[in-house]
Amino acid sequence: MTEVTNALGAGTLLGIAAGAVALLLVLIMRFKVHAFLALTLVSIVVALLTKVPFDKVVPTLLTGFGGTLAGVALLVGLGAMIGRLLEVSGGAKVLADTLINKFGAHRAPFALGVASLLFGFPIFFDAGLVVMLPIIFSVAKQFGGSTLKYAFPAAGAFAVMHALVPPHPGPVAAAELLGANIGLLVIVGLIIALPTWYLGAYLYGLYAGKKFDIKLPTSFLGAVEADPNHKPPSFGMVLTILLMPLVLIFLETGLNTATVLGWVAKDDTLVNFLRMLGKTPVALLITVFFSLMVFSRQHSLKHLEKICDGALGPICGIILVTGAGGMFGGVLRASGIGDALAGVLSDTGMPVIVAAFVIATALRVAQGSATVALTTTAALVAPMVHATTGISQLDLCFIVVAIAGGATVLSHVNDSGFWLVGRFLEMDEKTTLKTWTVMETLLGGLAFLFALIGSLIF
Repeated sequence: MTEVTNALGAGTLLGIAAGAVALLLVLIMRFKVHAFLALTLVSIVVALLTKVPFDKVVPTLLTGFGGTLAGVALLVGLGAMIGRLLEVSGGAKVLADTLINKFGAHRAPFALGVASLLFGFPIFFDAGLVVMLPIIFSVAKQFGGSTLKYAFPAAGAFAVMHALVPPHPGPVAAAELLGANIGLLVIVGLIIALPTWYLGAYLYGLYAGKKFDIKLPTSFLGAVEADPNHKPPSFGMVLTILLMPLVLIFLETGLNTATVLGWVAKDDTLVNFLRMLGKTPVALLITVFFSLMVFSRQHSLKHLEKICDGALGPICGIILVTGAGGMFGGVLRASGIGDALAGVLSDTGMPVIVAAFVIATALRVAQGSATVALTTTAALVAPMVHATTGISQLDLCFIVVAIAGGATVLSHVNDSGFWLVGRFLEMDEKTTLKTWTVMETLLGGLAFLFALIGSLIF
């Protein structure tokens, strides 16, 4: 691959990269080509233009694709199963109702946000919002005021968790591409997600609720009735399921730190076994089987199998897109474009974390999909990150968060989330831009700001 880099100058390579991104956007936006197909086609085009040998093109594609899926598919699939099991069991409603009772009616928006933060760990943004909206509308009807006061703290919580915290596909794919430690990213992502949500979703939601009087949607007919055929799980059980993978992951990270500091022996069998249990895929797998055991008391095994099967269908497209993003990254590494980009950005003096945010923002605004923006940006900056000396695992996590921040800002008419929120709350496009777009920009900007401050301090 060195010969390719030497044969083509940095200007030519960067021109090809810019053309590739432009082609990607045209295919997705103008011709409505699915992101998976567009990324695959553009990867082949880039490989050919950068003179990757013909016999190396397909192996390069498969290496990037398979390497990314190896880390992404397992986490996303297991996380989706946990979320779906909690959704079908009525766990989301139990979580929201209990927290509202604990915090009191005057803090109902805060309670809904906290419930969504917890429920948002395993479940995706779209699915989580759809599950919580009937609960949000019920609370808004009961306590009064603008629907935004209750909807935005919850919707913002799902958005933050989806963007920043594994096992969601965006941060997992970016971590795989950049080589960041998933367990450490969970901790860093959570630490940044909480103040980001509080400032950008909860407080802003209260402000928007005062400024914009959004009535309950006409399609809302009242609270969703509980299924009389089975008893929902207790609040304690829902909390146990949600916190179990986090506790196991924190255990692995803590034992790793203890090993590095010399508090425990590296070759201790028990320590290594416990660390294995705390690896994210194993922690999620344990949680899935624990959930199945708990819910088997109320549901038949056949029904639980159908629930798990149904959870996998909707995420196939997301997994393929993230894999294709890894494929694109593999081609960029093989062609030398990443090294060229690293050289140019180092000459401008722009820090890697700032460049990552800027690139992700540009892609987000141009084509709308946060997942595509996140994975494509990670693929673009991965070679630059690997070529930069002195970057620690903590720095890599901050860079992932910065990319996620850029992939979150400025949600507008080309983003499915924009239409989902606008249509569910029955807001026109102008109002959605004034409210939802502003909140998403606050969330992404705050996440980047916290990551930047963290990278400067640590």
